[in-house]
Amino acid sequence: MKKIFILGGLLLSGALVSGCSDFLEVKKYGASTVWETQGDIDKAIAALYSFTTNDSEGVTGRGIMWFECCSDNLTVGRPQSEAEDIRNFRMAPSNGRDVKNNWKIMYEVNAKANNIIKMVPTMNLDEAYKRKATGIAYFFRGFAMLWIAPYYGDNGPNGGIPIILDTTEPADMDIPRPASVLQNYDQIIRDLREAGERLPYFSELAPEEYGLPHKAAAWAFAARAALYAAQFDAKYYDTVIEMCDKVMALSGADKRDLFDDGTDNTFANLWRKEQNFGCEYIFSLLGNASDGPKFHGMSFQNGGWGLYNHWGYFQPTLSLWEAFEEGDIRRDATILYPGQTIKFMGREILFGSSTYGISSDTGMTFRKFLSPWEEADCVGKDVNPNGDNASNTLGMCLMRYADVLLMKAEALIWTKGEGDAEAKQLLNRIRKRARLEENSTATKAELKNQRRCELAFEFMPSRHLDMVRWGDAKEAYAEPTRRVNSHWDSETQTVVIDEPSDYDQGRTFDPVINQVFPIPVTAFNGTVNLKQNIGY
Repeated sequence: MKKIFILGGLLLSGALVSGCSDFLEVKKYGASTVWETQGDIDKAIAALYSFTTNDSEGVTGRGIMWFECCSDNLTVGRPQSEAEDIRNFRMAPSNGRDVKNNWKIMYEVNAKANNIIKMVPTMNLDEAYKRKATGIAYFFRGFAMLWIAPYYGDNGPNGGIPIILDTTEPADMDIPRPASVLQNYDQIIRDLREAGERLPYFSELAPEEYGLPHKAAAWAFAARAALYAAQFDAKYYDTVIEMCDKVMALSGADKRDLFDDGTDNTFANLWRKEQNFGCEYIFSLLGNASDGPKFHGMSFQNGGWGLYNHWGYFQPTLSLWEAFEEGDIRRDATILYPGQTIKFMGREILFGSSTYGISSDTGMTFRKFLSPWEEADCVGKDVNPNGDNASNTLGMCLMRYADVLLMKAEALIWTKGEGDAEAKQLLNRIRKRARLEENSTATKAELKNQRRCELAFEFMPSRHLDMVRWGDAKEAYAEPTRRVNSHWDSETQTVVIDEPSDYDQGRTFDPVINQVFPIPVTAFNGTVNLKQNIGY
Protein backbone atom coordinates (compact mmCIF):
# COMPACT_ATOMS: atom_id res chain seq x y z
CA MET A 1 0.00 0.00 0.00
CA LYS A 2 2.61 2.55 1.07
CA LYS A 3 4.72 1.99 -2.05
CA ILE A 4 1.92 1.68 -4.56
CA PHE A 5 -0.84 3.96 -3.37
CA ILE A 6 0.84 6.90 -1.71
CA LEU A 7 2.88 7.33 -4.86
CA GLY A 8 -0.06 6.48 -7.10
CA GLY A 9 -0.44 10.08 -8.16
CA LEU A 10 2.84 9.80 -10.05
CA LEU A 11 1.30 7.22 -12.38
CA LEU A 12 -1.38 9.37 -13.96
CA SER A 13 -0.07 9.85 -17.49
CA GLY A 14 -1.45 8.16 -20.57
CA ALA A 15 -4.66 6.38 -21.42
CA LEU A 16 -4.14 3.78 -18.73
CA VAL A 17 -5.24 5.96 -15.86
CA SER A 18 -6.84 8.96 -17.52
CA GLY A 19 -10.01 10.35 -16.04
CA CYS A 20 -11.76 13.44 -17.40
CA SER A 21 -10.78 17.08 -17.49
CA ASP A 22 -14.43 17.53 -16.74
CA PHE A 23 -16.99 14.79 -16.26
CA LEU A 24 -18.56 15.19 -19.69
CA GLU A 25 -15.39 14.99 -21.75
CA VAL A 26 -16.19 11.90 -23.77
CA LYS A 27 -12.77 11.30 -25.30
CA LYS A 28 -10.97 10.93 -21.99
CA TYR A 29 -13.84 9.12 -20.30
CA GLY A 30 -13.74 6.12 -22.64
CA ALA A 31 -12.47 2.87 -21.11
CA SER A 32 -8.82 2.07 -21.76
CA THR A 33 -8.05 -0.57 -24.37
CA VAL A 34 -4.38 -1.01 -23.45
CA TRP A 35 -4.67 -2.90 -20.16
CA GLU A 36 -3.12 -6.33 -20.54
CA THR A 37 -1.57 -7.42 -17.25
CA GLN A 38 -2.28 -7.44 -13.54
CA GLY A 39 0.40 -4.78 -13.23
CA ASP A 40 -1.67 -2.51 -15.47
CA ILE A 41 -4.63 -2.90 -13.13
CA ASP A 42 -2.45 -2.29 -10.09
CA LYS A 43 -1.50 1.05 -11.62
CA ALA A 44 -5.12 1.84 -12.40
CA ILE A 45 -6.03 1.14 -8.77
CA ALA A 46 -3.17 3.36 -7.62
CA ALA A 47 -4.60 6.13 -9.78
CA LEU A 48 -7.81 6.04 -7.74
CA TYR A 49 -5.72 7.55 -4.91
CA SER A 50 -4.41 10.46 -6.98
CA PHE A 51 -6.50 12.93 -4.95
CA THR A 52 -4.39 12.19 -1.86
CA THR A 53 -1.09 13.57 -3.17
CA ASN A 54 0.62 16.88 -2.44
CA ASP A 55 -0.69 18.12 -5.78
CA SER A 56 -4.30 17.73 -4.61
CA GLU A 57 -4.31 20.59 -2.15
CA GLY A 58 -7.86 21.45 -3.19
CA VAL A 59 -9.16 18.03 -2.17
CA THR A 60 -7.24 16.53 0.75
CA GLY A 61 -5.55 19.79 1.68
CA ARG A 62 -8.12 22.50 2.23
CA GLY A 63 -10.77 21.09 -0.09
CA ILE A 64 -14.18 20.66 1.47
CA MET A 65 -12.96 22.19 4.73
CA TRP A 66 -13.94 25.55 3.26
CA PHE A 67 -17.50 24.21 3.39
CA GLU A 68 -16.91 22.95 6.93
CA CYS A 69 -15.98 26.52 7.90
CA CYS A 70 -19.69 27.24 7.51
CA SER A 71 -20.34 25.18 10.65
CA ASP A 72 -20.39 26.51 14.20
CA ASN A 73 -17.18 24.59 14.94
CA LEU A 74 -14.73 26.59 12.85
CA THR A 75 -13.77 29.91 11.40
CA VAL A 76 -11.55 30.57 8.40
CA GLY A 77 -8.69 31.18 10.81
CA ARG A 78 -6.95 34.05 9.05
CA PRO A 79 -7.92 36.77 6.56
CA GLN A 80 -9.16 35.21 3.32
CA SER A 81 -11.99 37.02 1.53
CA GLU A 82 -13.18 34.20 -0.74
CA ALA A 83 -13.26 31.78 2.19
CA GLU A 84 -15.26 34.30 4.20
CA ASP A 85 -17.72 34.55 1.32
CA ILE A 86 -18.25 30.78 1.55
CA ARG A 87 -18.60 30.89 5.34
CA ASN A 88 -21.14 33.71 5.11
CA PHE A 89 -23.18 31.97 2.40
CA ARG A 90 -22.25 34.47 -0.29
CA MET A 91 -20.39 31.95 -2.42
CA ALA A 92 -20.49 32.41 -6.21
CA PRO A 93 -19.98 29.63 -8.79
CA SER A 94 -16.79 31.41 -9.87
CA ASN A 95 -15.33 31.49 -6.33
CA GLY A 96 -11.61 30.80 -6.64
CA ARG A 97 -11.08 28.88 -3.41
CA ASP A 98 -9.86 25.36 -4.12
CA VAL A 99 -13.07 23.73 -2.91
CA LYS A 100 -14.10 24.03 -6.55
CA ASN A 101 -11.67 21.23 -7.40
CA ASN A 102 -13.67 18.58 -5.56
CA TRP A 103 -16.38 18.33 -8.24
CA LYS A 104 -13.89 17.83 -11.06
CA ILE A 105 -11.56 15.46 -9.25
CA MET A 106 -14.26 13.25 -7.76
CA TYR A 107 -15.84 12.81 -11.18
CA GLU A 108 -12.38 11.82 -12.41
CA VAL A 109 -12.19 9.20 -9.64
CA ASN A 110 -15.67 8.06 -10.69
CA ALA A 111 -14.50 7.69 -14.30
CA LYS A 112 -11.38 5.75 -13.31
CA ALA A 113 -13.49 3.41 -11.23
CA ASN A 114 -15.89 2.94 -14.15
CA ASN A 115 -13.00 1.92 -16.40
CA ILE A 116 -11.94 -0.78 -13.95
CA ILE A 117 -15.50 -2.04 -13.45
CA LYS A 118 -16.01 -2.22 -17.21
CA MET A 119 -12.69 -3.69 -18.35
CA VAL A 120 -11.39 -6.00 -15.65
CA PRO A 121 -14.13 -8.69 -15.71
CA THR A 122 -13.28 -9.61 -19.31
CA MET A 123 -9.52 -9.79 -18.76
CA ASN A 124 -7.65 -13.09 -18.55
CA LEU A 125 -6.66 -12.75 -14.90
CA ASP A 126 -7.14 -14.68 -11.69
CA GLU A 127 -10.82 -14.52 -10.70
CA ALA A 128 -10.07 -13.71 -7.05
CA TYR A 129 -7.88 -10.82 -8.13
CA LYS A 130 -10.56 -9.51 -10.51
CA ARG A 131 -13.16 -9.69 -7.76
CA LYS A 132 -10.95 -7.69 -5.42
CA ALA A 133 -10.00 -5.12 -8.06
CA THR A 134 -13.59 -4.48 -9.06
CA GLY A 135 -14.56 -4.32 -5.38
CA ILE A 136 -12.04 -1.51 -4.92
CA ALA A 137 -13.50 0.26 -7.96
CA TYR A 138 -17.10 -0.04 -6.68
CA PHE A 139 -15.93 1.32 -3.33
CA PHE A 140 -14.27 4.36 -4.86
CA ARG A 141 -17.16 5.08 -7.20
CA GLY A 142 -19.49 5.24 -4.21
CA PHE A 143 -16.90 7.05 -2.10
CA ALA A 144 -16.29 9.74 -4.74
CA MET A 145 -19.96 10.54 -5.12
CA LEU A 146 -20.50 10.56 -1.35
CA TRP A 147 -17.71 13.12 -1.18
CA ILE A 148 -19.68 15.68 -3.20
CA ALA A 149 -23.37 14.71 -3.45
CA PRO A 150 -24.37 16.06 0.01
CA TYR A 151 -22.93 19.48 -0.82
CA TYR A 152 -24.56 19.94 -4.21
CA GLY A 153 -27.73 17.84 -4.28
CA ASP A 154 -31.06 17.91 -2.47
CA ASN A 155 -34.54 16.41 -2.58
CA GLY A 156 -35.88 19.55 -4.23
CA PRO A 157 -35.80 22.08 -5.67
CA ASN A 158 -32.43 21.29 -7.25
CA GLY A 159 -32.31 17.50 -7.40
CA GLY A 160 -29.27 15.27 -7.41
CA ILE A 161 -25.98 15.38 -9.27
CA PRO A 162 -25.20 13.52 -12.52
CA ILE A 163 -24.91 9.75 -12.20
CA ILE A 164 -22.25 8.40 -14.57
CA LEU A 165 -21.81 4.61 -14.50
CA ASP A 166 -19.74 2.10 -16.41
CA THR A 167 -22.88 1.37 -18.46
CA THR A 168 -23.50 5.03 -19.34
CA GLU A 169 -23.05 5.62 -23.05
CA PRO A 170 -21.07 8.74 -24.00
CA ALA A 171 -24.10 10.19 -25.74
CA ASP A 172 -26.11 9.84 -22.53
CA MET A 173 -23.70 11.63 -20.21
CA ASP A 174 -25.21 15.06 -20.67
CA ILE A 175 -28.60 14.26 -19.22
CA PRO A 176 -30.70 16.32 -16.79
CA ARG A 177 -29.87 16.02 -13.11
CA PRO A 178 -31.74 13.31 -11.18
CA ALA A 179 -34.97 14.59 -9.63
CA SER A 180 -33.61 13.92 -6.14
CA VAL A 181 -30.25 13.39 -4.48
CA LEU A 182 -31.86 10.24 -3.06
CA GLN A 183 -31.14 8.68 -6.44
CA ASN A 184 -27.47 9.44 -5.82
CA TYR A 185 -27.60 7.97 -2.33
CA ASP A 186 -29.34 4.86 -3.67
CA GLN A 187 -26.56 4.41 -6.23
CA ILE A 188 -23.86 5.07 -3.62
CA ILE A 189 -25.38 2.48 -1.28
CA ARG A 190 -25.64 -0.05 -4.13
CA ASP A 191 -22.01 0.51 -5.04
CA LEU A 192 -20.85 0.16 -1.46
CA ARG A 193 -22.95 -2.97 -0.92
CA GLU A 194 -21.38 -4.46 -4.03
CA ALA A 195 -17.96 -3.43 -2.78
CA GLY A 196 -18.69 -5.12 0.53
CA GLU A 197 -19.51 -8.35 -1.29
CA ARG A 198 -16.31 -8.32 -3.33
CA LEU A 199 -13.72 -6.85 -0.97
CA PRO A 200 -11.69 -8.89 1.54
CA TYR A 201 -11.89 -8.42 5.29
CA PHE A 202 -9.24 -6.10 6.71
CA SER A 203 -7.55 -9.13 8.32
CA GLU A 204 -7.09 -10.62 4.86
CA LEU A 205 -5.00 -7.68 3.64
CA ALA A 206 -1.24 -8.01 3.68
CA PRO A 207 0.53 -5.23 5.62
CA GLU A 208 1.69 -3.65 2.38
CA GLU A 209 -1.97 -3.40 1.35
CA TYR A 210 -3.09 -1.47 4.44
CA GLY A 211 -5.01 1.54 3.26
CA LEU A 212 -6.97 -0.39 0.64
CA PRO A 213 -10.73 -0.52 1.20
CA HIS A 214 -12.15 -3.62 2.84
CA LYS A 215 -15.58 -4.92 3.85
CA ALA A 216 -15.96 -2.88 7.04
CA ALA A 217 -15.06 0.33 5.20
CA ALA A 218 -17.67 -0.33 2.50
CA TRP A 219 -20.39 -1.05 5.07
CA ALA A 220 -19.54 1.98 7.21
CA PHE A 221 -19.62 4.40 4.28
CA ALA A 222 -22.91 2.88 3.15
CA ALA A 223 -24.23 3.72 6.62
CA ARG A 224 -23.04 7.31 6.21
CA ALA A 225 -24.75 7.62 2.83
CA ALA A 226 -27.97 6.27 4.35
CA LEU A 227 -27.67 8.66 7.29
CA TYR A 228 -27.51 11.61 4.91
CA ALA A 229 -30.42 10.21 2.89
CA ALA A 230 -32.55 9.83 6.02
CA GLN A 231 -32.97 13.60 6.28
CA PHE A 232 -35.31 13.27 3.30
CA ASP A 233 -36.83 9.83 4.00
CA ALA A 234 -36.68 8.17 7.42
CA LYS A 235 -36.76 4.68 5.88
CA TYR A 236 -33.02 5.01 5.30
CA TYR A 237 -32.42 4.75 9.04
CA ASP A 238 -33.07 1.02 8.61
CA THR A 239 -30.09 0.87 6.26
CA VAL A 240 -27.97 2.84 8.74
CA ILE A 241 -28.73 0.27 11.43
CA GLU A 242 -28.17 -2.66 9.07
CA MET A 243 -24.79 -1.44 7.89
CA CYS A 244 -23.60 -0.42 11.34
CA ASP A 245 -24.64 -3.81 12.70
CA LYS A 246 -22.50 -5.53 10.06
CA VAL A 247 -19.46 -3.59 11.25
CA MET A 248 -20.30 -4.11 14.93
CA ALA A 249 -20.75 -7.87 14.40
CA LEU A 250 -17.18 -8.37 13.20
CA SER A 251 -15.14 -10.66 15.41
CA GLY A 252 -11.67 -12.05 15.83
CA ALA A 253 -8.95 -10.17 14.00
CA ASP A 254 -11.57 -7.98 12.31
CA LYS A 255 -13.33 -6.85 15.47
CA ARG A 256 -13.49 -3.07 15.70
CA ASP A 257 -13.66 -1.21 19.01
CA LEU A 258 -12.97 2.13 20.63
CA PHE A 259 -9.29 2.60 21.36
CA ASP A 260 -8.70 2.91 25.09
CA ASP A 261 -5.26 2.55 26.66
CA GLY A 262 -6.65 3.06 30.16
CA THR A 263 -5.08 6.49 30.62
CA ASP A 264 -6.55 9.98 30.70
CA ASN A 265 -4.58 10.66 27.51
CA THR A 266 -6.34 7.94 25.57
CA PHE A 267 -8.18 10.26 23.17
CA ALA A 268 -5.00 12.19 22.45
CA ASN A 269 -3.12 8.92 21.97
CA LEU A 270 -5.70 7.79 19.42
CA TRP A 271 -4.30 10.46 17.10
CA ARG A 272 -0.83 8.97 16.75
CA LYS A 273 0.59 7.07 13.77
CA GLU A 274 0.71 3.88 15.87
CA GLN A 275 -3.10 3.85 15.71
CA ASN A 276 -3.34 4.34 11.93
CA PHE A 277 -4.57 0.74 11.65
CA GLY A 278 -5.51 0.13 15.27
CA CYS A 279 -8.75 -1.26 16.63
CA GLU A 280 -10.74 1.91 15.91
CA TYR A 281 -9.54 2.33 12.34
CA ILE A 282 -11.99 1.72 9.51
CA PHE A 283 -10.69 3.85 6.63
CA SER A 284 -7.95 6.45 6.31
CA LEU A 285 -6.00 8.19 3.59
CA LEU A 286 -2.28 7.74 4.15
CA GLY A 287 0.71 9.95 3.74
CA ASN A 288 4.36 10.11 4.71
CA ALA A 289 7.12 12.68 4.97
CA SER A 290 7.36 12.90 1.17
CA ASP A 291 3.82 12.88 -0.18
CA GLY A 292 0.20 12.50 0.78
CA PRO A 293 -2.73 14.43 2.26
CA LYS A 294 -1.68 17.70 3.86
CA PHE A 295 -4.81 18.78 5.71
CA HIS A 296 -3.16 18.28 9.11
CA GLY A 297 -0.66 21.01 8.22
CA MET A 298 -3.32 23.53 7.17
CA SER A 299 -4.35 24.44 10.69
CA PHE A 300 -2.47 25.22 13.90
CA GLN A 301 -0.49 28.43 14.38
CA ASN A 302 0.04 30.34 11.14
CA GLY A 303 3.73 30.05 10.33
CA GLY A 304 4.42 27.88 13.38
CA TRP A 305 6.54 30.61 15.06
CA GLY A 306 9.16 30.04 12.38
CA LEU A 307 9.58 26.41 13.39
CA TYR A 308 7.30 24.91 10.71
CA ASN A 309 5.07 26.52 8.10
CA HIS A 310 1.59 25.63 9.32
CA TRP A 311 -0.99 27.70 7.49
CA GLY A 312 -3.31 28.89 10.24
CA TYR A 313 -6.63 27.98 8.63
CA PHE A 314 -9.65 26.31 10.28
CA GLN A 315 -9.61 27.53 13.86
CA PRO A 316 -12.02 26.38 16.61
CA THR A 317 -14.84 28.53 17.96
CA LEU A 318 -15.52 29.25 21.60
CA SER A 319 -18.91 27.53 21.29
CA LEU A 320 -17.12 24.29 20.38
CA TRP A 321 -14.83 24.62 23.41
CA GLU A 322 -17.89 25.18 25.60
CA ALA A 323 -19.74 22.21 24.09
CA PHE A 324 -17.51 19.77 25.98
CA GLU A 325 -18.72 18.73 29.42
CA GLU A 326 -16.48 19.44 32.38
CA GLY A 327 -13.98 16.60 32.71
CA ASP A 328 -14.24 15.52 29.06
CA ILE A 329 -10.69 14.54 28.10
CA ARG A 330 -11.50 15.08 24.43
CA ARG A 331 -11.57 18.87 24.82
CA ASP A 332 -7.88 19.38 25.61
CA ALA A 333 -6.93 16.67 23.12
CA THR A 334 -8.84 18.55 20.42
CA ILE A 335 -8.29 22.27 21.09
CA LEU A 336 -5.27 24.23 22.31
CA TYR A 337 -6.47 26.99 24.64
CA PRO A 338 -4.42 30.05 25.69
CA GLY A 339 -2.12 29.27 28.60
CA GLN A 340 -1.87 25.57 27.77
CA THR A 341 1.34 23.93 26.64
CA ILE A 342 2.03 21.70 23.69
CA LYS A 343 5.14 19.89 22.51
CA PHE A 344 5.97 21.17 19.04
CA MET A 345 9.17 20.62 17.04
CA GLY A 346 10.94 19.45 20.19
CA ARG A 347 9.98 22.52 22.24
CA GLU A 348 7.53 23.09 25.05
CA ILE A 349 5.25 25.80 23.69
CA LEU A 350 3.28 27.97 26.11
CA PHE A 351 0.44 29.09 23.88
CA GLY A 352 -0.13 32.81 24.17
CA SER A 353 3.15 33.70 25.81
CA SER A 354 5.41 36.53 24.70
CA THR A 355 7.52 34.04 22.75
CA TYR A 356 4.71 31.98 21.31
CA GLY A 357 1.91 34.38 20.46
CA ILE A 358 -1.48 33.58 18.97
CA SER A 359 -2.36 34.24 15.32
CA SER A 360 -5.75 32.47 15.27
CA ASP A 361 -8.75 34.71 14.68
CA THR A 362 -10.58 32.88 17.50
CA GLY A 363 -7.72 32.96 20.00
CA MET A 364 -7.44 29.16 19.99
CA THR A 365 -6.05 26.56 17.65
CA PHE A 366 -6.46 22.84 17.03
CA ARG A 367 -4.16 20.19 18.45
CA LYS A 368 -5.95 16.97 17.47
CA PHE A 369 -3.60 16.01 14.64
CA LEU A 370 -0.33 17.55 15.84
CA SER A 371 1.48 14.40 17.00
CA PRO A 372 3.69 14.14 13.86
CA TRP A 373 5.17 17.56 14.71
CA GLU A 374 6.12 16.78 18.32
CA GLU A 375 9.75 15.77 18.09
CA ALA A 376 12.76 17.89 17.20
CA ASP A 377 13.78 15.42 14.48
CA CYS A 378 10.31 15.05 12.93
CA VAL A 379 11.15 16.87 9.68
CA GLY A 380 11.91 14.32 7.01
CA LYS A 381 10.91 11.49 9.35
CA ASP A 382 7.27 12.21 10.21
CA VAL A 383 6.54 15.45 8.34
CA ASN A 384 7.41 16.84 4.94
CA PRO A 385 10.44 19.16 4.94
CA ASN A 386 8.42 21.49 2.71
CA GLY A 387 5.82 23.30 4.81
CA ASP A 388 3.92 24.13 1.62
CA ASN A 389 3.13 20.43 1.38
CA ALA A 390 2.94 19.30 5.03
CA SER A 391 2.28 15.62 4.30
CA ASN A 392 2.87 13.50 7.38
CA THR A 393 2.67 10.02 8.88
CA LEU A 394 -0.66 10.41 10.69
CA GLY A 395 -3.39 8.96 8.52
CA MET A 396 -6.28 11.23 7.57
CA CYS A 397 -8.99 9.14 9.17
CA LEU A 398 -12.31 9.44 7.33
CA MET A 399 -14.16 6.66 9.15
CA ARG A 400 -13.58 5.17 12.59
CA TYR A 401 -15.56 2.97 14.91
CA ALA A 402 -16.80 5.84 17.10
CA ASP A 403 -18.67 7.22 14.08
CA VAL A 404 -20.33 3.84 13.53
CA LEU A 405 -21.60 3.84 17.13
CA LEU A 406 -22.86 7.40 16.79
CA MET A 407 -24.59 6.72 13.46
CA LYS A 408 -26.44 3.75 14.88
CA ALA A 409 -27.36 5.65 18.05
CA GLU A 410 -28.80 8.45 15.94
CA ALA A 411 -30.83 6.05 13.82
CA LEU A 412 -32.24 4.41 16.96
CA ILE A 413 -33.15 7.72 18.62
CA TRP A 414 -34.77 9.13 15.50
CA THR A 415 -36.81 5.96 14.86
CA LYS A 416 -37.51 4.52 18.31
CA GLY A 417 -37.56 7.74 20.29
CA GLU A 418 -35.43 9.49 22.85
CA GLY A 419 -34.27 7.36 25.75
CA ASP A 420 -33.90 4.21 23.64
CA ALA A 421 -32.03 1.64 25.75
CA GLU A 422 -29.62 0.50 23.04
CA ALA A 423 -28.84 4.08 22.06
CA LYS A 424 -27.97 4.77 25.70
CA GLN A 425 -25.55 1.85 25.70
CA LEU A 426 -23.87 3.11 22.53
CA LEU A 427 -23.55 6.66 23.80
CA ASN A 428 -22.27 5.45 27.15
CA ARG A 429 -19.45 3.70 25.34
CA ILE A 430 -18.50 7.05 23.82
CA ARG A 431 -18.85 8.76 27.20
CA LYS A 432 -16.74 6.16 28.99
CA ARG A 433 -13.81 6.67 26.63
CA ALA A 434 -14.19 10.44 27.15
CA ARG A 435 -13.93 9.76 30.92
CA LEU A 436 -17.45 11.06 31.50
CA GLU A 437 -20.09 9.54 33.72
CA GLU A 438 -22.00 6.80 31.92
CA ASN A 439 -25.37 8.48 32.37
CA SER A 440 -26.54 8.95 28.79
CA THR A 441 -30.11 10.11 28.31
CA ALA A 442 -30.06 9.26 24.60
CA THR A 443 -31.81 12.48 23.64
CA LYS A 444 -31.45 14.11 20.26
CA ALA A 445 -29.61 16.97 21.94
CA GLU A 446 -27.09 14.61 23.52
CA LEU A 447 -26.53 12.73 20.29
CA LYS A 448 -25.90 15.96 18.42
CA ASN A 449 -23.43 17.18 21.01
CA GLN A 450 -21.57 13.88 21.16
CA ARG A 451 -21.13 13.93 17.37
CA ARG A 452 -19.88 17.49 17.65
CA CYS A 453 -17.31 16.79 20.36
CA GLU A 454 -16.17 13.36 19.20
CA LEU A 455 -15.73 14.11 15.50
CA ALA A 456 -14.58 17.74 15.49
CA PHE A 457 -12.18 18.71 12.66
CA GLU A 458 -12.04 15.23 11.14
CA PHE A 459 -12.41 16.46 7.54
CA MET A 460 -15.18 13.94 7.04
CA PRO A 461 -17.82 13.58 8.44
CA SER A 462 -19.07 17.14 8.34
CA ARG A 463 -20.53 19.13 11.24
CA HIS A 464 -22.04 21.53 8.69
CA LEU A 465 -23.87 18.73 6.90
CA ASP A 466 -25.13 17.52 10.28
CA MET A 467 -26.47 20.99 11.10
CA VAL A 468 -28.22 21.24 7.75
CA ARG A 469 -29.81 17.79 7.83
CA TRP A 470 -31.01 18.28 11.43
CA GLY A 471 -32.60 21.60 10.48
CA ASP A 472 -30.47 23.45 13.04
CA ALA A 473 -28.34 25.59 10.74
CA LYS A 474 -30.54 28.68 10.39
CA GLU A 475 -30.99 29.28 14.12
CA ALA A 476 -27.48 28.29 15.19
CA TYR A 477 -25.67 30.26 12.52
CA ALA A 478 -27.68 33.41 13.32
CA GLU A 479 -25.95 33.53 16.70
CA PRO A 480 -22.68 35.47 16.86
CA THR A 481 -19.54 33.36 16.61
CA ARG A 482 -17.43 33.98 19.70
CA ARG A 483 -13.69 34.03 20.29
CA VAL A 484 -11.34 33.79 23.26
CA ASN A 485 -9.19 36.78 24.19
CA SER A 486 -6.02 36.61 26.23
CA HIS A 487 -2.84 38.54 26.95
CA TRP A 488 0.60 37.89 28.33
CA ASP A 489 1.28 39.33 31.77
CA SER A 490 5.02 39.99 31.83
CA GLU A 491 4.98 40.69 35.55
CA THR A 492 3.52 37.32 36.56
CA GLN A 493 4.85 35.53 33.45
CA THR A 494 1.42 33.99 32.81
CA VAL A 495 -1.23 34.00 30.13
CA VAL A 496 -4.31 35.87 31.35
CA ILE A 497 -7.73 35.06 29.91
CA ASP A 498 -9.79 38.17 29.14
CA GLU A 499 -13.47 38.58 28.39
CA PRO A 500 -14.52 36.78 25.21
CA SER A 501 -15.78 38.76 22.25
CA ASP A 502 -17.73 38.26 19.05
CA TYR A 503 -15.90 37.13 15.95
CA ASP A 504 -18.95 38.01 13.89
CA GLN A 505 -22.51 39.16 14.46
CA GLY A 506 -24.06 35.96 13.18
CA ARG A 507 -24.72 34.79 9.67
CA THR A 508 -27.81 34.48 7.49
CA PHE A 509 -28.53 30.92 6.37
CA ASP A 510 -31.42 30.42 3.95
CA PRO A 511 -32.53 26.76 4.21
CA VAL A 512 -33.99 26.82 0.69
CA ILE A 513 -30.84 28.10 -1.04
CA ASN A 514 -27.94 27.45 1.32
CA GLN A 515 -28.67 23.78 2.02
CA VAL A 516 -26.44 23.27 -1.01
CA PHE A 517 -23.54 25.19 -2.53
CA PRO A 518 -23.14 26.49 -6.09
CA ILE A 519 -21.81 24.01 -8.58
CA PRO A 520 -18.40 25.29 -9.77
CA VAL A 521 -18.60 27.23 -12.99
CA THR A 522 -15.99 24.97 -14.61
CA ALA A 523 -18.36 21.99 -14.27
CA PHE A 524 -20.51 23.45 -17.03
CA ASN A 525 -17.83 23.08 -19.70
CA GLY A 526 -19.23 20.89 -22.47
CA THR A 527 -22.72 20.45 -21.01
CA VAL A 528 -26.14 21.74 -22.00
CA ASN A 529 -28.38 20.00 -19.48
CA LEU A 530 -26.52 20.53 -16.21
CA LYS A 531 -28.38 23.20 -14.24
CA GLN A 532 -26.98 25.41 -11.50
CA ASN A 533 -28.45 25.25 -7.99
CA ILE A 534 -31.10 27.92 -7.46
CA GLY A 535 -30.08 31.21 -5.93
CA TYR A 536 -26.58 31.07 -7.39
